[in-house]
Amino acid sequence: MKIIDSILTQASAIAAVRKDIHAHPELCFEELRTSDIVAQKLTEWGIPFERGMGKTGVVGIIKGGPGSKAIGLRADMDALPIQEVNTFEHASSHPGKMHACGHDGHTAMLLAAAQHLAKNRNFDGTVYLIFQPAEEGGGGAREMIKDGLFEKYPMQQVFGMHNWPGLGVGQFAVSSGPVMASSNEFKIIIKGKGSHAALPHNGIDPVPIACQMVQAFQTIITRNKKPVDAGVISVTMINAGHATNVVPDICTLQGTVRTFTIEVLDMIERRMRVVAEHICAANEAQCEFHFKRNYPPTINHASAADDVKALLSDVVGDANVVAQEPTMGAEDFSYMLQAVPGAYFFIGNGEGAHRIVGHGEGPCTLHNPSYDFNDDLIPLGGTVWVRLVEAMLAQ
Repeated sequence: MKIIDSILTQASAIAAVRKDIHAHPELCFEELRTSDIVAQKLTEWGIPFERGMGKTGVVGIIKGGPGSKAIGLRADMDALPIQEVNTFEHASSHPGKMHACGHDGHTAMLLAAAQHLAKNRNFDGTVYLIFQPAEEGGGGAREMIKDGLFEKYPMQQVFGMHNWPGLGVGQFAVSSGPVMASSNEFKIIIKGKGSHAALPHNGIDPVPIACQMVQAFQTIITRNKKPVDAGVISVTMINAGHATNVVPDICTLQGTVRTFTIEVLDMIERRMRVVAEHICAANEAQCEFHFKRNYPPTINHASAADDVKALLSDVVGDANVVAQEPTMGAEDFSYMLQAVPGAYFFIGNGEGAHRIVGHGEGPCTLHNPSYDFNDDLIPLGGTVWVRLVEAMLAQ
């Protein structure tokens, strides 16, 4: 691996910043302390910045040569509402909050690159450092865009990088096209008529109606969707009743839908509504159907993904750059890719052997209370960011 010496020299200091952020996690749109740290470091390195975009976001500006081209590098900063079970020194000091997805590490990798870029401006144009809040459900990318991110800081390309447990340290994954799914949720309220459970003919039982509905939704996946297209309908919550001898008035279904294209999502939403309303009608029940679209699919632009692949191959070798299998997880970097060409790629976080004494007994996987970011990625990720800038904004 071709690690930049100056980044490697500063890696332990940046790791200390990462651990400090990990110990003080902040949920979406609450990242005041984290953005304070980012702002402090940018100030220390002479990098101008703007705060408050997307409520708690920070945008740093590094100018190299006089060229007009510009690119954006994005790192997310927020934590998750998870109770950490790790007990090492830098474990969360805030009950019920944890950096269980590695956003502390993403921030650290971008800071490592920022420090080097500020001292060694071997590029022509401008780099925008996008420290984004509220990826975990808050849509921080969308809010930064609403606040004028791309109008105030026009850029030709934007890039994001996420750690990936299970992929070896020193390995990367990148692909063109869809790499993460859209995230959507539904709530269906089935309104029947309550009765004594021993006299069900006097009521309209919403529970068997709900059971019919759950089964029927799967025929949308197997019979309405093309087999070559990807889509998931998961009913994850069913709530009804308060007593064993009472047929309830209402049963509520909730869950998620994931797709890689808007066309498949449109079809699933339409068919779910039809199925839900007609099953209720067939059973003389009433139906309230609610469908909320959250994050769109994350779709890499082919030319940007190819550029990233070539750059990564130069840093770690062809054998260590693999195709990213699309995942049904979701990511709000998708909003940025809808607005500006770019790519979202993955850096291997390993299997968890890096965790120090005091880690939880669970696996080192994303959104797990035993997770911890691998600090060995800081010099590697920082190097990749710098080399990407130098390649995209060649002098």
